This record gives sequence, structure tokens and C-alpha cells, in this order.
Amino acid sequence: MKILVTGVNGVVGKLLSEVLKKRKHSVFGCDLYHSSGQVGYSQRLSHEDSVYSRCDISKYRQIERVIKEHGPFDVIYNCAAEFGRWNGEDYFEQLWDTNVKGLKNILLLQEIHKFKLIHFSTSEVYGDFKDVMAENIMDKFEIKQMNDYALSKWTNEIQIRNHSLMSPENKSVIVRLFNTYGPGEFYHPYRSVNSKFCFHALKGLPIEVFKGHFRSSTFISDCVDALANITENFIPGRVYNIGSDQFHDIETLAGIIWEYTKSDKKLIKFKESEKMTTITKKVNNELSKTELKFKETVSLEEGVKITIDWMKKKIK
Repeated sequence: MKILVTGVNGVVGKLLSEVLKKRKHSVFGCDLYHSSGQVGYSQRLSHEDSVYSRCDISKYRQIERVIKEHGPFDVIYNCAAEFGRWNGEDYFEQLWDTNVKGLKNILLLQEIHKFKLIHFSTSEVYGDFKDVMAENIMDKFEIKQMNDYALSKWTNEIQIRNHSLMSPENKSVIVRLFNTYGPGEFYHPYRSVNSKFCFHALKGLPIEVFKGHFRSSTFISDCVDALANITENFIPGRVYNIGSDQFHDIETLAGIIWEYTKSDKKLIKFKESEKMTTITKKVNNELSKTELKFKETVSLEEGVKITIDWMKKKIK
């Protein structure tokens, strides 16, 4: 298959493209920034086998050019997004442009080019739901999303649903990722809690741990293997939770990180529950296990150690 991965230089997009290539797919990528390996348009200097194009998916002309010049594509994985609840509050302009306008552009181009779409959503869409998070919960209960990031991703899911109803020949799948972490996710202030805690422990920086919050942390290679399997069992209209059965509180995560790094536990400050944040995210992942062969091969303890060892090499 010929596959386009948007957000190809991101944490998930980069590993996903590598796995797809190992499975003998032809993969092209696009991402927001200039970097080595880029195919130019007026300037074409790259002679590498693995190439990508700079593209802001919120700009119709740019994503149209990628699809026209480097396609036709059988499948597009839309990993490109502004990620994270606090990033979405501080940079809401980019969030709504990239996540909502960007997806709309891709859906309009799907009308023309008829590629299959695999779109990345998030566990944040489950908002204030307090029980086990199964894919069909959204059809049974009125859920209140709790931040702009969650709202933008739920808007995406409705965009895709409406698009499919208007044009049934356009085929799409949605994946909701649960706290994916691992090598490749280097620190900035808006990264996942796993990445932030690892970085702070290694650098001797303080952290705040909100008590009573529970998550399902998913190691990146396990997540990506399931994502790559969608190309082999593409079922239009499906929504998949891709998340770990390793359900833990945030205090436990901090404890594992601090134990492995031997950092000063005085750096950890415990606080009461964070406002407007989902308390418990417990995933029902049976559908992804059955149809995508999702399998956990890395424990939380092992995954944290692998992440820290990788991060040590990146810190100067």
C-alpha cells in the first residue's frame, strides 16, 4: 500500500512510519516544520529514500499539494495535531486551526481522492465519564469534555461521522489513544505526565503529583503495532480504544520513576485533585485486542526504565 502519515516527525508518527516501512508499505510523510530529509518544491535537494514534505494541514493548498504530487495514497494516517489539554488552553488558536480546520481539509480531499482515513483522537474525549471507557459510551451518555483539546478531538469525531453519512463511499477509522509514552517523547512543558516526570527526575527538578488520578499508560511500540495492523483489517466506521490494562495511579508512576533514577523524593509535592481534569481513565480495549491484535509486551516498570535510559542519552 501507499500510505501518507501526517505529523510524521512526531512521537507516534515517526515510529509508525518506520513500522509500516518494515512491513513493505510505501510511506510518505508530512510535518509542520523544515527538517533534514525534506522534499522541497522549488528547491529539491533531498536524495534520501525516506523523505517527507513540510505541510501545515490547516492550509488547504499545502495538504492538497502533498496528496497530488506524492500520491495517490491508499491510506492516510492523520497523526498531525496540537496535542495536550494545557497546550490547547495556552495555544488555542493553533489547536482549533490544526485539529479542526486541518481535518476538514483532509475530509474535503478524501471526497476527491478516495483514500482510507485513519484519524487520531484521544481518551480526553471521555471527559467526565467515571466508569470503564468503552468505545460506544459516547452513544449512550451525554459526556462533557473538560478542555479545548478534548473538545477539538470530539469535534473531529463528529466531523468524520457527518462526512461518512453524507458520503458513505468515504471510509474512515478513529483511534483513541490512552496515555502513550516511550522513547521519542522528549521533554517540553506540554508533554505527557510520563515524559515530564522522567525529565524532571533526571534533571533534579520538582514535580506536582495530583492525588487520586488514575491512568492506563501504553508503551509506544505496543500502541504502534496495533495502529499498523489497521491497514490489514480496515473496517470502515470503527472506533478503537488503544490503551493498556496496566491501570495505575499517578503516585505509583512517580514512585517508579524516582526509584529508578534515585532522585531526591523531596522534589515530589503532592496536591489535591486537579480541576477540570478526568480523574480516572480506565480503558476497555477488547475491540482493539480482537481486531487489531493489540498486545502488551512491555510492563509499566520496564517501559519507564526504557524511556529514562533513552532520555539520558538526549539530555546534555
